[in-house]
Amino acid sequence: MFIKTLISKEHFMRGIFFTAALVSIFAVALICVFLFAQGIPAIGRIGIMDFLLGQRWAPTAAEPAFGILPMILGSLYVTAGAIILGVPIGIFTAVFMARMCPNRLYRLIKPAINLMAGIPSVIYGFFGMVVLVPVIFDVFGRRFGMMSGQTMLAASILLGIMILPTVISIAETNIRAVPQELYEGAVALGASHERAVFKVVLPAARSGVMAAVVLGVGRAIGETMAVRMVAGNQAVLRMPHEFFKGVRTLTTNIIMEMGYVEHGSIHFGALIATGVVLFVFILIINTLFSILNARGGIK
Repeated sequence: MFIKTLISKEHFMRGIFFTAALVSIFAVALICVFLFAQGIPAIGRIGIMDFLLGQRWAPTAAEPAFGILPMILGSLYVTAGAIILGVPIGIFTAVFMARMCPNRLYRLIKPAINLMAGIPSVIYGFFGMVVLVPVIFDVFGRRFGMMSGQTMLAASILLGIMILPTVISIAETNIRAVPQELYEGAVALGASHERAVFKVVLPAARSGVMAAVVLGVGRAIGETMAVRMVAGNQAVLRMPHEFFKGVRTLTTNIIMEMGYVEHGSIHFGALIATGVVLFVFILIINTLFSILNARGGIK
C-alpha cells in the first residue's frame, strides 16, 4: 500500500512538472505567433531590404521610411561593448567567489551581488545619467567635440554593470558544482592553486559559464529603459560609427514610439517587425554560443 501511494504521488508530480513544461513551451510559441503574425506582413509591405538595410526612419513623414539598419548596428555595438566590459569581470568575480574568496569577505560580496540583481532598470538609468554621463563628458567631451555624455559608451558601461549579477551568480554556481576531485587531482600533479582553477575547474564548468554569458547577453540586448536614459536617442537617426556619439537601439525605438502609434497602421507593424528582428537576433546569439560550447571553441 505504501509503495502504491509513493508511485501515485510520483506520477502526480511528474504530471505537474510536465504540465508546467507545456505551459512554458506554449507561452513561447504564443509570443512567436503574435510577433510573426503581426510583423511579417509589415516587412512584406515595406520590403525586407528597405526595412533591414534602410538608413532612414521617418514613419510620420510625407514619404514614410522604415529603415532600421542604424538601430540594428546601434544594438550590436552597445551589446558588444557590454560583453567586452561585463563578461570578463563577471567570470573573474565568479571564480574569485567560488574558489579564492575568504568566507568573511564572501558574506559581504554575495548579498551585494544579489542586491544588484534586484535593482530596477530605471535606478540603473538614474545612476548612468547622474554619474556616468557627466564623467564621460568631462573626460572625453573636449577631445571628441561631444555635445553631451549620452553616448554608446555610456550605454555599454551601464549594460556591462547590469549584466554582472546574472553572469556572476550563474557562473559561480556552476564553478562550485565542479567535483572537488578534479581540483585535488590537478594540485596533486603539481599545479598551483591558480593554475588548477583556471586550467581544470573553469574549463570543466564551461557549459554553465556559457549559459551565464548567454543570459547576460540576452539581458543586455533586450534592455530598454536604462539604455534610453543614457544613449542619447537622437530624433534624427544616423549611422553609428563611434562610441562617443549617441544612438537609438531597437528596444528604445519600440518603447519611444509604441505609445502614440495607430494600432493596425504600417507604423505599428514596423515596430512589431522590429521586435521580430530583435527576437531573431537573440535566437542567433543563443545558437552561436551553443555551437561554440558544443565544439569546445571557448575554453
